[in-house]
Amino acid sequence: MPTRKASAKWEGDLKTGNGNMKGESGAFEAPFSFTTRFQDEPGTNPEELIGAAHAGCFSMAFSGAVGEAGYEPKSVETSADVTIEEVDGDFAISTIVLNMEAEIPGIDEDTFQETAEAAKNGCPVSKALKGVNIKLNATLK
Repeated sequence: MPTRKASAKWEGDLKTGNGNMKGESGAFEAPFSFTTRFQDEPGTNPEELIGAAHAGCFSMAFSGAVGEAGYEPKSVETSADVTIEEVDGDFAISTIVLNMEAEIPGIDEDTFQETAEAAKNGCPVSKALKGVNIKLNATLK
């Protein structure tokens, strides 16, 4: 399996400095700053990228699990709400809520929910984020 790489460069102090994050593949490169992370200035931040990675990983894990259970998924759409907050004087990602809607012909609600929960727990990004409270809202279309 390949090792994936990304990098970030930061210049200046925390509140007035700025940085740039990019993936080795060239698929993304984005500036970020204190205000894009902790305020409402447009732009990206590490939490947004973690959310995108988690949503993508979960969608793939769920699609694979559904396929192994004998169903053919038509679509799986996942968003991730990543909460960063001050915990015991330090900032931490405290909660990630995965919101998934899927169209899986022929699957019953119980199997759908059980498979979604197993995919949430088995997804490599979920495993990497074990210290975070990860919640799942799964909706069958």
